[in-house]
Amino acid sequence: MTATVSTGLLEGKVVVVGGVGPGLGRSISLQAAAAGAKVVLAARTESRLAEVAKEIDAAGGIALQVPTDITDDAAVDSLVAATVAEYGRVDVLVNNAFSLPSMKSLARTDFDHIRSSLDLTVLGGLRMTKAFTDELAKVSGSVVMINSMVLRHSEPRYGSYKLAKAALLAMSQTLATELGDKGVRVNSVLPGYIWDDQLKWYFGEVAKKYDITPEAVYEQTASKSDLKRLPEPDEIARAVVFLASDWASAITGQTLDVNCGEYHT
Repeated sequence: MTATVSTGLLEGKVVVVGGVGPGLGRSISLQAAAAGAKVVLAARTESRLAEVAKEIDAAGGIALQVPTDITDDAAVDSLVAATVAEYGRVDVLVNNAFSLPSMKSLARTDFDHIRSSLDLTVLGGLRMTKAFTDELAKVSGSVVMINSMVLRHSEPRYGSYKLAKAALLAMSQTLATELGDKGVRVNSVLPGYIWDDQLKWYFGEVAKKYDITPEAVYEQTASKSDLKRLPEPDEIARAVVFLASDWASAITGQTLDVNCGEYHT
């Protein structure tokens, strides 16, 4: 795991992170705090929020935990109210929540799975953005959507995931246009493989299936990228911090690929 970097890019800002989990959501929260932000942690699982809040506190940062189901209007409204009551403002919203892909072809993917994926990934992100728009507009704030490199390929078994992420991108671009006259920027970060505990476990399972080492799986996968390695969560999180910061004040409606050069756009 790469270390957090104290840049001051988000000094004095309030950053709401939706979809805080043990992987990228955690890294985004920690990197935002290291950059000077007060961080609001939102997710359904309270224990995860508590773990991340403890890490931020131990590093000298400030965090507020607000258990939230982003598919519920009332829960999201309560998140906005709690954030404003605690900090008096909202500068950045990061939409990181997503549904795991079915890993089946579209022909074999249950419609309920697709619906639930769209409800969480797309409509959840829209619900959050709409709810926070008024507060973001007061400070010419920023929204960062966490998308995926699945947009850049059409490999088998990722159909339902690509469907949801493509809809998320279309929505993000439209929101950038709609919210532009309010001074609110909307951008997307597209990670590819993320070298975290979940991927390490998956590579271990692939290694068992083909009777090779996990290191060999990593090398074969990383060989497709220009840097011959896979990005770590903190590296992706720092790209999020940049887009959220005033250093990206003229950037909106854009996608930033963070994949060590696996794909070029």
